[in-house]
Amino acid sequence: MATLQKIRNRGKILIAVVGLALFAFIAEEFVRSLSYTRSETRQRIGKVYDENVSVQEFNALVEEYTDVVKFSNGINTLSDDQMSMIRDQVWQTLVNQKLIEHECNKLGITVSDAELQDIINNGRSPMLAQTPFRTQQGTFDINALKQFLSQHDEIMNSTDLGNDVKDQYQQMLNYWNFVEKTIRQQTLVQKYQTLLNATFLGNPVAAKMNFDGRTQESDILMAVLPYNTVKEEDVKVEDSELKAKYEEVKEIFFTMEETRDIKYIDVNVTASEEDKQALMEEMKGYAQQLAEGAEPAKVVREAASQVSYSTLPIRCSALPRDIDAAVDSMAVGTQKGPYLNASDNTLNIIRVISKTTLPDSVLVRQLGVSGADMAAAEKTADSIMTALSAGAVLDSIAKKYNQTAEPSWVTSSQYEGNVIDDNNRKFIQTISNAAVGTYNKIVLDGQGVIIAQVVAKHNMVDKYDVAVIKRAQDFSKDTYGQAYNKFSSFLAGNNNADSIEANASKEGYAVQSRPNMSNTDHNVAGVRSTRDALRWIFNKDTKVGDVSPLYECGDNNHMLVVILTGIHKKGYLPWDDEQVKSFLTSEVMKDKQAAILQEKMKDAKSFADVAKMEGVQTDTISHITFASNAFVSKVGSSEPALSGAVSTAKKGDFRSGVKGNAGVYAFEVLDQKTLEGTFDAKQEAAQATQAARRSANTFVAELYKKAKVTDNRYIFY
Repeated sequence: MATLQKIRNRGKILIAVVGLALFAFIAEEFVRSLSYTRSETRQRIGKVYDENVSVQEFNALVEEYTDVVKFSNGINTLSDDQMSMIRDQVWQTLVNQKLIEHECNKLGITVSDAELQDIINNGRSPMLAQTPFRTQQGTFDINALKQFLSQHDEIMNSTDLGNDVKDQYQQMLNYWNFVEKTIRQQTLVQKYQTLLNATFLGNPVAAKMNFDGRTQESDILMAVLPYNTVKEEDVKVEDSELKAKYEEVKEIFFTMEETRDIKYIDVNVTASEEDKQALMEEMKGYAQQLAEGAEPAKVVREAASQVSYSTLPIRCSALPRDIDAAVDSMAVGTQKGPYLNASDNTLNIIRVISKTTLPDSVLVRQLGVSGADMAAAEKTADSIMTALSAGAVLDSIAKKYNQTAEPSWVTSSQYEGNVIDDNNRKFIQTISNAAVGTYNKIVLDGQGVIIAQVVAKHNMVDKYDVAVIKRAQDFSKDTYGQAYNKFSSFLAGNNNADSIEANASKEGYAVQSRPNMSNTDHNVAGVRSTRDALRWIFNKDTKVGDVSPLYECGDNNHMLVVILTGIHKKGYLPWDDEQVKSFLTSEVMKDKQAAILQEKMKDAKSFADVAKMEGVQTDTISHITFASNAFVSKVGSSEPALSGAVSTAKKGDFRSGVKGNAGVYAFEVLDQKTLEGTFDAKQEAAQATQAARRSANTFVAELYKKAKVTDNRYIFY
């Protein structure tokens, strides 16, 4: 009771303490929530409609497609440029798919599992013929697919098969899953497009107009007063007129992404004469070592050559093109260089050590033999070799060891240009020199034994043991340091845009312009590794007139500074945007020039009246139809308005004041004829329908505009 009384007496204090604790808890959760929201926002790579796309989701798709590309092309690595291309393709596919799915969800359009399976079973998708599951005729084989899928789990759960086999099966399954997903996506797009196409139908009126537009042909006498016969200084253009023209053609100024204008200085650091001379002296030393018989692999490695020394003879075609051309004309035991190859700015040394004739490809069957240790593996391999010598069949022995011994080609292109370890060198060397039909025991250091049967050899070619030292004439650290200090000093003394532009040329720097940069550009000014500069350009805090920091970029051989000179928000560009205003001024100028020239022509009663006007140019133009634009060679312009005006005139008619792209026209119809052809209303209507549907294929762009797509990939890559 005493304790209870104490609690009652201190109740107000306890309530305050509990209240503070509760507030602290709420505040802590709020901070956590805010922190999570900021973190989640930072991970957004883009948005389609109101759906955020996370960088994790996008990276997973990129990784998936990258694996497909590698698997399809039999390669293990991709260059930075190839990865940039893949990210572009994945982003475009992702956005397009979300656009279509958004529309299909509203319409209730789906692709069921049963539909997808029916497409696969009947091989109706062109993608299926590109998979490894094909008949000898190249068509899709559903049975081969079913066999693979049924074997997959068994292979993955096997304890007798190595990781290499399991990895291949998993790659194949991943590839198939991608194909299946893509077929489903393509089918959904086809359904939506089919529905959209069904809304376009031809009609008899359009059919007859299309036919007449192709078959009614005219020959004319043409006269044109070019716009440049009216001096621009005689025409005044008001802002009110520019604004009116802007409203008239506003749609052409709609942009789907923000762009920015920049000016920049790009300093490309190159080797000095001292650098070139130092490299030449170094190369002379390597040349002397090779000439004196030093170990080629060691010399090439120490020289840091761009071309690695191959411990196996290789074809000339596996070497860089300039080296290939040189080796082909060199005798065994001879040496060339050091010499300059200007095309790639390298100094080169070549020594041809030996030449031999070997197969370009070898068809080989393999059986891997393992054991508790190498001795046990060799003992088992010896037993197998004895059995094979006595007439045993390799297939039967392979089955005993849960292997297939399927024949496969080993080609020169699979290993030439790559670093070959001792085990691979031993294997390739053995099968290249072994006789067809023979069995060969190949002991691999620490990895067991392979029994290889050479089944066939194809295309005997010349191969070379050749040492190549190729070194770029790069700048030294001192040269780069001097260039960096000079550029830094210039920027320190010219720390604003006006000063940089005014004084750059005095120091030997060129200020260049790049309008309408998009954040989807992969680099700035065509220089590699300029992601930080791209981020600065599109940072929301970067203002017009700001000067960037100095960026070291490229292949560590460029220095870049950027000035932001313009920002064009996505949506409609304003009428007074520099480029928009220039276009509007040109169009209004043309309208006013046309009005002056039309006034000049208005009293003309005949072609002869126009032909004698000052500045006029005349010509005869034949075969004019409504369906094709007339080309006026006198002014070098295509003129659809002239074709339209001629199609409404009759033989002998005279017309004037036709406003075209390059001037104002007058014409007299000399002759008209109808080309051969029979009007088929059904066929013409079908053609009109197809033309309308082709025009409707731009529907994705319209969906893109509605979706308010945001692309922030430049922040991450």
